[in-house]
Amino acid sequence: MRVEIWSDIACPWCYIGKARFEKGLAGFAHRDQVEVVHRSFELDPGRAKGDTAQVIDMLAQKYGRTPEEARGMEENVAANARAEGLGYLTEGRDHGNTFDIHRLLHLARARGRQDALLDLAYRANFAEERSVYDDEVLVELAVEAGLDGAEARAVLADPEAYAAEVRADEREASELGANAVPFFVLDRRYGISGGQPAEVFAQALEQAWKDRPLTALGGDAAACDADGSCEVPRP
Repeated sequence: MRVEIWSDIACPWCYIGKARFEKGLAGFAHRDQVEVVHRSFELDPGRAKGDTAQVIDMLAQKYGRTPEEARGMEENVAANARAEGLGYLTEGRDHGNTFDIHRLLHLARARGRQDALLDLAYRANFAEERSVYDDEVLVELAVEAGLDGAEARAVLADPEAYAAEVRADEREASELGANAVPFFVLDRRYGISGGQPAEVFAQALEQAWKDRPLTALGGDAAACDADGSCEVPRP
């Protein structure tokens, strides 16, 4: 069975949702027969490469909030992340265009190291003060994930390398009706949107294994939509 996950490194609910999905998968009897593929989805595709902003400033401007209110929003998301055992910094993080990260993740997929690189990139972005919008940091992460540093650097230097693969993922997301991430598709039979609880993923895996028709599972859950807006749960 294949599980495809559309996500973006800039999306905190993708970070949290991946951890919750993996908890649901851990208890699935057929987990060794599940192939997980990560697909590309950009939350801020119009932002130019190198144009970054501090997350607190970005949130305040985007939502028309004060910096203090933006910090409160981040603290609420951080609480959800920490409840899953994830590190989460509310200060010192930046935000930018993630196209190059997605291109590098496609290289990692071709080399069998996609999940390792994704975990490292999430950790760097949300739990460490390492900018995933810096090419040198991306090369370091690629090497940590087991990729060849020279090959990773060559991909980043060539704007066309794996660009078609990223665009194909994004077109497919649109065709499937995915307008927010994370978005999970189980064996092309079940669609799950948002960072659902682990129990929802466990149920979905069981049902998908039984070869049922495509069904939306779970109720509304926090997600980041296509214009980059990320829902924040009430404290």
